[in-house]
Amino acid sequence: MQFAAGYHGAMPDEQITTPDQQPAPPAADHDEALTEEDVYEALEEVIDPELGLDFVSLGLVYDVNIEKDAEVYVTFTLTTPACPIGPQVSEQMKEFVGDLPSVTAVHPKMVFDPPWSPEMMTEDAKFALGF
Repeated sequence: MQFAAGYHGAMPDEQITTPDQQPAPPAADHDEALTEEDVYEALEEVIDPELGLDFVSLGLVYDVNIEKDAEVYVTFTLTTPACPIGPQVSEQMKEFVGDLPSVTAVHPKMVFDPPWSPEMMTEDAKFALGF
């Protein structure tokens, strides 16, 4: 029986396995250390529920420190000290950053000095919010 190219064709021999012969999992690359860029990328998943934008774009993440190649310290603020989402944000930071390979602990720290201002946002965030 003939099949069109790419449809139901035989797999290359090196991908065929029997139940007693499973392929080895890909080797983890242990040479790549966790970077601040990795952490900031994960923090882009933390969204301000009222504004609908991420904390990094809003300029709410002040600092990221990685200690012992595995413990992450995140200093952040809120748009106002009266904002009630602080505990929710801390949990989201722990979840998203904690999912990064090799992270053993995440320590969010909320501060209000210096106070946040709209000038701290990225240009894209300013545009999205009409600034």
